[in-house]
Amino acid sequence: MVAARARSSRRGHLRIFKFLGATLLSLLMFASSATAEGPKEQLQATIDSIMTVLKTIRSPADIERNKKSISQLLATRFDFAAMAQQSLGNHWNDLKGNQQEFVSVFTDFLEHGYMSTLGSYRGEKVVYDQDRVNGESAEVATRVVGGDGAPIKIGYKLHLTGGEWMVYDAVIDDVSVIGNYRAQFARVLRTSSLEELTQSLRAKASRD
Repeated sequence: MVAARARSSRRGHLRIFKFLGATLLSLLMFASSATAEGPKEQLQATIDSIMTVLKTIRSPADIERNKKSISQLLATRFDFAAMAQQSLGNHWNDLKGNQQEFVSVFTDFLEHGYMSTLGSYRGEKVVYDQDRVNGESAEVATRVVGGDGAPIKIGYKLHLTGGEWMVYDAVIDDVSVIGNYRAQFARVLRTSSLEELTQSLRAKASRD
């Protein structure tokens, strides 16, 4: 009788442990799926944060004050190292020990170009269309609406790096930004050295 009760008690405890285990597993799976973000969600979070900053800009002083925060936001979502490498194409390996220097200069060059447009923001909005994911690569289609003229189509190309979807190119009205730079740099390098190209980009990034 006592042994029977003990076996019954053990079976009851096992059922409870199994139930708790299954419940915990379900909660963990739910939490994982609830917090997982795809390329569109991660990109939108970054762009929305930048747009929030843009809405506060009213003067050149506002632009200067917000440059650091915008630069930090861009760094969280844009893979400047990959962009720098692709912009040079086959010339990348020719840099040898100067690759990191070029990445730094190229990043400053891109950021300077972006910062120079901050004062032109007039309340435009970004519409997020479809996204396509293929393994660790993705494309997110967007449109900038609300400005003068027709909407501007911008397609972002991203790859998965350390759990983050990072932009490595943007296609604006069917023109690749990185492809455009690669063509420009190739023309420059026909008559100039990589050092001269780097110096030219550095000079452009430092202009007011």
